[in-house]
Amino acid sequence: MPAASRPTSRRQFLQLGAGAVGAAFIAPAVRTVRGSYVSAAGKLRTAHVGVGGMGGSDLKSISTHPLLEVAALCDVDATRLEAALKLHPGAQTFRDYREMIAALGDKVDAVVVSTPDHTHAPAAMAAMQAGKPVYCQKPLTHEVFEARAMRELAQQKGLVTQMGIQVHSSAVYRRAVRMIQSGVIGKVSEVHAWSNKNWGYDGGPFAKTEAAPATLNWNLWLGTAAERPYTPGVYHPGQWRKLIDFGTGTLGDMGVHIFDTPYAALELTAPKWAKTTCRTPTGIGHPEKNVVEYEFPQTKYTTESLKWKWYDGDLVPKTAGDLGLSAKAGVPAEFALPGQASLFVGEEGVMLLPHVAEPTLFPEKKFADYKRPDVEAGNHYHEFVDACLGKTKTSAPFAYAGPLTEALLLGVVANRFPDTKLDWDAAALKVTNVADANKLLRSAYRKF
Repeated sequence: MPAASRPTSRRQFLQLGAGAVGAAFIAPAVRTVRGSYVSAAGKLRTAHVGVGGMGGSDLKSISTHPLLEVAALCDVDATRLEAALKLHPGAQTFRDYREMIAALGDKVDAVVVSTPDHTHAPAAMAAMQAGKPVYCQKPLTHEVFEARAMRELAQQKGLVTQMGIQVHSSAVYRRAVRMIQSGVIGKVSEVHAWSNKNWGYDGGPFAKTEAAPATLNWNLWLGTAAERPYTPGVYHPGQWRKLIDFGTGTLGDMGVHIFDTPYAALELTAPKWAKTTCRTPTGIGHPEKNVVEYEFPQTKYTTESLKWKWYDGDLVPKTAGDLGLSAKAGVPAEFALPGQASLFVGEEGVMLLPHVAEPTLFPEKKFADYKRPDVEAGNHYHEFVDACLGKTKTSAPFAYAGPLTEALLLGVVANRFPDTKLDWDAAALKVTNVADANKLLRSAYRKF
């Protein structure tokens, strides 16, 4: 394999964590006088890594921008690649993202990464080392260390980036941020967040194995993950989220969406610690139900410290009474809660924010005449394209998405040490009280 198409090695990631950037894989994209990335025809040419499932949705959404040209498609599944090519017949096709990035050079201006979680960082890092802006699906990375490395590389190269948390740009979430930051409920002391989804697996090893379908390149699907036999219906196309080697469970899948608004509104940084209550680790799947607790340092929108509690699976609160709110919070104990939401406890009131729905303020009588701020919804995909064209800035760049993902994934690490508080030193990227936890912040990449 030529040097230009090799994946980022673990050694390069370690160097990046120390602030040094490895050599670019290929020459960076040409910049115009305005500093934007465009083709000679004035269009942003994109290459897409992963074009089925969420990748297909990303491809459909971003390609509606009038100044975007889909230049290349890459997928390890030939069936999905063929379906995407029918929609974009002028695009070049590849099975291996490394070959695509090495081959196209300045024929592509930006890269969209929509793979399973474990390939987010390897593919995005390869693109950024080639000087390409990157739109990468959520959660930003599979491991804590990767989130730090991606943020540092994007910053050092001055690249336009965006994490694919599309609802971040919705009007209801933008309005919620404005409301919290306006002080409508005062300084916030607690956040409760939850999802009733179950992206976990409490079972044992998979006994049934067989040859992968001829249309699937199993080696490329595994990518940097440890080699193992193919098991039908387990990994591809969708169950990988439940497994620790490939996904990040419910916390990573839905938590990143539901964490996003409180994290942004309160301008949080790194947590002081994280602790998960769940079943004993199996080494195979994420727990099917979790309660994850954090403490965050004070910001101008919080009290002296902020307590954060996440619930998923069967452990989600059903009524306000399940959250143990005091009577003064003004939320009736019998109030039925939505299946996915976040709840802010402030000094002057409470905000309940259902997933992608308008917030409710409590006590309701107190806020009956409150006038909500007017905000406009944004197009998260078009925002990325426009930023690459030098017209605007992205709202979820890796400078924001990296720290959010680090905090989120610390909770995922904590589910391997049930009922143990992991004290976190963000500057050193280290758990200070449980040495074994640091082994889970990064993993060795398989050569493939």
